[in-house]
Amino acid sequence: MRRLIMPVLMVFAYMKTAVGQTTAVHVCLDPGTTYQTIDNFSASDAWSVQFVGNWPEQKRNAMADWLFSTDTSATGNPIGIGLSMWRFNIGAGSAEQGDSSAIRDEWRRANEWQRQSGQLWFLEAARKRKVNQFLAFLNSPPVNLTLNGKAFAYNGISNISPEKYDALATYIANALTGIRKKTGIHFDYISPINEPQWDWSDGKQEGCPYDNEQISGVTKSLSRTLRAKKINTKILIGEAGKLDYLYSAADKPAKGKQVSAFFDPSSALYVGNLPNVSRTIAGHSYFTTSPASVAVSTREAVAKSVAAVPGLGFWQSEYCILGDNAGEINGNKRDYGMEAALYLATVIHRDLAIANARAWQYWLAISPYDYKDGLIYIDRKKSDGAYHDSKMLWAMGNYSRFIRPGAQRIAAQLQGDSTLLVSAYKNADKSICMVIVNNSQQEKQLVAHTSDGSISRMRTYVTSDAGSLQPLPVKDHIIIPARAVVTVTGSIKP
Repeated sequence: MRRLIMPVLMVFAYMKTAVGQTTAVHVCLDPGTTYQTIDNFSASDAWSVQFVGNWPEQKRNAMADWLFSTDTSATGNPIGIGLSMWRFNIGAGSAEQGDSSAIRDEWRRANEWQRQSGQLWFLEAARKRKVNQFLAFLNSPPVNLTLNGKAFAYNGISNISPEKYDALATYIANALTGIRKKTGIHFDYISPINEPQWDWSDGKQEGCPYDNEQISGVTKSLSRTLRAKKINTKILIGEAGKLDYLYSAADKPAKGKQVSAFFDPSSALYVGNLPNVSRTIAGHSYFTTSPASVAVSTREAVAKSVAAVPGLGFWQSEYCILGDNAGEINGNKRDYGMEAALYLATVIHRDLAIANARAWQYWLAISPYDYKDGLIYIDRKKSDGAYHDSKMLWAMGNYSRFIRPGAQRIAAQLQGDSTLLVSAYKNADKSICMVIVNNSQQEKQLVAHTSDGSISRMRTYVTSDAGSLQPLPVKDHIIIPARAVVTVTGSIKP
């Protein structure tokens, strides 16, 4: 962290108690104390976009606007959440196999890159809405290269032999160049391996296990191939199935401690010296979000492990609400409302403010399932159907819409109220934004100023039961409604 000579921003919050009294709650923001730089906020096109991308144009455009747009309506309401990166699933070809793929759910099969018209439409829709970062990822090697001819493994054994790594690298390189020829879009990142700790033997979706030695081998082969073909896409590695595997052997010693395995120069598996490997370790926040003590300690351990490697950053690269989360919330059943949205916002806050994540990326942008896994929900129909936004979409937008690539997280010291979650950011254009998560049943009031100046042009954007990113001007107080996610924007005026 480095110090800059800037005024300390003082924010005073007031909480109405049960007897009507007002108690001051203080938040001190110091724009001169900076932490990580934010690279992007993102979501993936798996798996439904292969169909939704061919739905009627008005509907797919509406969904693309929700995900990517940074425009506002005539009334000043944000049209979308302004994702700054899009994750594109390069399939393994299980869709071409049909039922013989043995992946029971047709919606979780995926085409090879030559037959991804729906996904290509959304890729181009993102670019038209000024998204300028793109990542391609694979869940499995293409079926013609796997040991069993399927896009999922048997018995938890990696489904590709080392002598096929170069062929896998060529497949990836051809996909990157082929998609660029079709669309003009360059992929900034390629993630060749996903959640390598899991067995991927149940036939529920494309997937492939790897140990760290195999990941290192795939990465080295892909690095050579991309350099030979003069493709300047960066390789993103890790994608750990849960955050523990980044710093701990946990229950899978050959698949854990990924930070040191890949980025410690003394490791036999070191790839951090390869010029086209991103100085980033990626992990998924699944299974580590509850209870609160575990969520905090896990993210503290991630931050400590990553900070021990000079120049290394951490991306939270996949999350949705899974499992029962120690009784806090259950992943089953759709939730269009604030319960899931507040839980999601809490996870984002902890990943950014404790684990120092430089990027935060959601799993299914568009879901057909009765599960808390989608920002947008659709009918399970291939050619047309109904679509619905969720409060999770807009709560993520409280971050993604206003914290832009290149923003720096700044110090935010909360005093007097342990129920509010507050993080603050300074964008490259010098604007300031603060995101507040209020999980409580009580409305809060904030008054903001600085010791050497004031905050000008303040505005709040409120996601609650009453609205989604609803813009409100600030007069004497900043209102934080009960059970709401609020972004405060403004600039420092000397």
